[in-house]
Amino acid sequence: MSDISVAVIVGSLRKELINRKLANGVIKLKAPGFVFNFIEIGRLPLYNQDFESDPSPVVDDFRAKVAAADALLFISPEYNRSLPGVLKNAIDVGSRPYGHNAWGQKPAGLFGASPGGIGTAVMQAHLRDVLAAVGVTVYSGAEVYLTVKDGFFTESGDINEGTQKFLQGWMDGYVEFVKKMLA
Repeated sequence: MSDISVAVIVGSLRKELINRKLANGVIKLKAPGFVFNFIEIGRLPLYNQDFESDPSPVVDDFRAKVAAADALLFISPEYNRSLPGVLKNAIDVGSRPYGHNAWGQKPAGLFGASPGGIGTAVMQAHLRDVLAAVGVTVYSGAEVYLTVKDGFFTESGDINEGTQKFLQGWMDGYVEFVKKMLA
């Protein structure tokens, strides 16, 4: 089997985002045969069905990158007890027009981190529902609700050693899940 291409979608636009740092750390974990590629969502226009027949090059490029991926990894903050609007917009843009869903039939993993006590638990529940609606099968192994406190990231910006070990366990399960889904 050739390398498995994983599209990594970070659900926020901030440059110093906790979840972007988290994503950068997660893709460094051991995942033999997996290649992780970030797909940026910040330049996507707001979804509007009127533009489906003549999408912008940004939309075409985004859809092509999603469609080309074998699997998906969503790492996102929680905004107002749900997923960020920019992430929902990206999912809408990639799922349309009807019959041209770039997300469908792909395996995915998802989690996020927050300074709050319950991490991103509510966002993850909502995102699972949205992804199910566009035909994505989400890894149902250990759910990851990370609370970011002092020491979560090292001075160099890496994930601390204890959290890396925990996330490696998640990654091991995700890798096996994706391989089974693609078999």
